[in-house]
Amino acid sequence: MDRVLSNLGLAKRSGKIISGTEMVIEGLRNNTIHLVFLASDTEKNTTKKITDKTTFYEVSLNKNYTSNDLSQAIGGKNVHVIGIMDRGFAKLLKE
Repeated sequence: MDRVLSNLGLAKRSGKIISGTEMVIEGLRNNTIHLVFLASDTEKNTTKKITDKTTFYEVSLNKNYTSNDLSQAIGGKNVHVIGIMDRGFAKLLKE
């Protein structure tokens, strides 16, 4: 597992992430999300929705990992969208 995925797991254990399309969109609207991970194998409609929202709210978007990678990193199942709520973790994960 690479450094970013390991740090995603740490952020999850620290309670600094949310997952799920609607939860992440709500976080973007409330300005509580500082970085979004979108699985590269996410369906077209969800990809467009998340891409449009991150562009509108000027939040960085990472599409470098598959759903399986993200799911394993945070210990979930079928994870396609993750929002990072902590600026420090967002900065660490962008590097």
